[in-house]
Amino acid sequence: MWVGFAFGSALFAGLTAVLAKIGVRNTDSTLATAIRTVVVLVASCLMVLVVGSQSQLAHLSASTLWFLVLSGLATGASWLCYFRALQLGEVNRVAPVDRSSLLLTVVFAMVFLGETQHLETRLPGLALIGVGTWLMATNGRAAEEQPGQPPDAVPGQGWLPWAIGSAVFAALTAILGKVGISEVESNLGTAIRTVVVLVMAWLMVLVSGRRHRLQVPRRDLLFIVLSGLATGASWLCYFRALQEGPASVVVPIDKLSIVFAVAFSLFVLKERLSGRSALGLALLVGGTLAMLA
Repeated sequence: MWVGFAFGSALFAGLTAVLAKIGVRNTDSTLATAIRTVVVLVASCLMVLVVGSQSQLAHLSASTLWFLVLSGLATGASWLCYFRALQLGEVNRVAPVDRSSLLLTVVFAMVFLGETQHLETRLPGLALIGVGTWLMATNGRAAEEQPGQPPDAVPGQGWLPWAIGSAVFAALTAILGKVGISEVESNLGTAIRTVVVLVMAWLMVLVSGRRHRLQVPRRDLLFIVLSGLATGASWLCYFRALQEGPASVVVPIDKLSIVFAVAFSLFVLKERLSGRSALGLALLVGGTLAMLA
């Protein structure tokens, strides 16, 4: 059952990237993240009420709560980096770097969670993922070549540090989240983490002075909300899968969202995929599937 939830997480995560890319064309990425988090929180709380897990709140241990909070902080940092990267770069370049968090996640899972099964199979898979990520992220496309690029997009590699930051914090999210939801129903754990992300995102809006730019174009707002709904669905699937399956297998399946993200970017955003990027994508998928063997 957890495999199905992991693939559901990948599908909705891929959709999130494209919806969010459209939503931040004319809206500050930090503000967009804060708005999306409200949507995700509402969706998470509704799921908690549906499954009736709110009664567990009174019985959460201090350690569980701490790990959920830390996971939420890591998620918030990852989101802020990711959507800034999306605002500056193309989906089919940003998404592979973000999804390379798999490399760190597997290492962290081996070191901190003791998940060392099938290591001889997973190491070649990690190598393929690393090479594939490098090919896609360095395909040489300049931002000005892409038609319909947002006004604040810049050529070169300005998006890269943000994408790398997103990957690092996403890896921390997976490990902290795995530990945090071990003793709590997954929907409730997701809701608690989302509260932390919500507070963090809006504090960033206030501290950065973006509260003076709270007006969002209706079209941007629509896609930001839709991306929030997709993220909520992805999270609910992801943390349910993490609760039932090993992190070193759940995370690789989730990272197949790159296939959906690239496909959506080709058909919806009309981004072009070079031969180099296509090869990189094939290596990414091959490496991910090798890790599932």
